[in-house]
Amino acid sequence: MSPQSIGIVMNGVTGRMGYRQHLVRSVLAINEQGGVTLSDGGRVTLRPVLVGRSPGKLAKLAADHGITDWTTDLDAALADDDNLIYFDAQVTQARVKAVLKAIDAGKHVYAEKPTAETVEDALALAEAATVRGVKNGVVQDKLFLPGLLKLKRLIDGGFFGRILSVRGEFGYWVFEGDWQDAQRPSWNYRAEDGGGIVLDMFPHWAYVLENLFGRVRSVYAQAVTHIPERVDEEGRTYPATADDAAYGVFELDNGIVAQINSSWSVRVNREELVEFQVDGTHGSAVAGLRNCRVQHRATTPKPVWNPDLPVTARFRDDWQEVPDNAEFDNGFKVQWEMFVRHVIEDAPFPHDFASGARGVRLAELGLRSSAEGRRLPVEP
Repeated sequence: MSPQSIGIVMNGVTGRMGYRQHLVRSVLAINEQGGVTLSDGGRVTLRPVLVGRSPGKLAKLAADHGITDWTTDLDAALADDDNLIYFDAQVTQARVKAVLKAIDAGKHVYAEKPTAETVEDALALAEAATVRGVKNGVVQDKLFLPGLLKLKRLIDGGFFGRILSVRGEFGYWVFEGDWQDAQRPSWNYRAEDGGGIVLDMFPHWAYVLENLFGRVRSVYAQAVTHIPERVDEEGRTYPATADDAAYGVFELDNGIVAQINSSWSVRVNREELVEFQVDGTHGSAVAGLRNCRVQHRATTPKPVWNPDLPVTARFRDDWQEVPDNAEFDNGFKVQWEMFVRHVIEDAPFPHDFASGARGVRLAELGLRSSAEGRRLPVEP
């Protein structure tokens, strides 16, 4: 079958994530492989329509990648009936208004997380999409990381027995911007611009915990700003008003307890930038971005606490690598293919705006928990 082509309005692709992961490594990569394969063997190619505020940046980006369609007029892009899907990777503050406009235009909508800054707005997006009858989805890329796919395989295979706890460590040192350039944009550190690690990362933890272990039933968090002053892209010093680290404890279904530390003010002393240790009655695992190591109860050593003697055991040597056993594609690209199939042939896509709203709710409760100094329930 000859491939059909659909227009994808892509708003925010001049930003780091929108450009690298969504345009280059997803949409353009899908076209390079011949499109998205449908259940009947047909293929769908994607025609990106780039939208943004800077005509100079858009024109250069389009020229670099041989893209013919770009505009600073979102309304015009949404008015084109050939454009079936609207994608939003803008800063969070700009997302709700643009997504509502796309929904009103009858476009199917796919958006980066968080879908909004508040639960009220996130739920409003989900309701608007339902009323208008458009397909909707939110990026939940961590579920497609090779390390977490291996972890899911272990869970489905019953490796852990009864799961007891999850310990997560995420983060790295983001330079302040004075003597070395910061790796993240300055708005991330201004609460008034929608910044903060809780709003950025708690939506991730919400869907990771929910899809692998169970719904979050309560949260206790401590959000802090370790670095009170940073330097922006123009070399100007500014006060960091948003949290750059958060320490959370989450109670899940079946009594599982998850502890996750998130920080842009930590130096990495682990194998990968994010790692989750899962402990169960029959075995344990440590999963990162790509790798996953396990220790079964039959091969668990018996350490004895004795501070008077030097430790000679190399505890990490007692763990075994989980094999790939499969080809792992880019997680953003995989989810793009899923959403396109969802739009074209109504294939399943569980990562909708309702699930995105649950992530925003966890972030909102995390910030409130930190402000009030108490554990808060998460309503079903």
